[in-house]
Amino acid sequence: MPKLKTKSGAKKRFKITASGKVKAGVAGKRHRLISHNAKYIRQNRGTDVMSEPDARIVKRAYMPYSR
Repeated sequence: MPKLKTKSGAKKRFKITASGKVKAGVAGKRHRLISHNAKYIRQNRGTDVMSEPDARIVKRAYMPYSR
């Protein structure tokens, strides 16, 4: 069987933690921030651990050797 390629977009967007969870940047931080309150902006700072169904898709389809 040929080796599977890692999706190059996924390499840049996701990191796998030591316990196997997937970290990703939080959505909603790029523009239209004036209409959001300070609590929303503060809570969406940094990265967040993805939900298990979404992480399963990333690990299986996009990053097959990062387990």
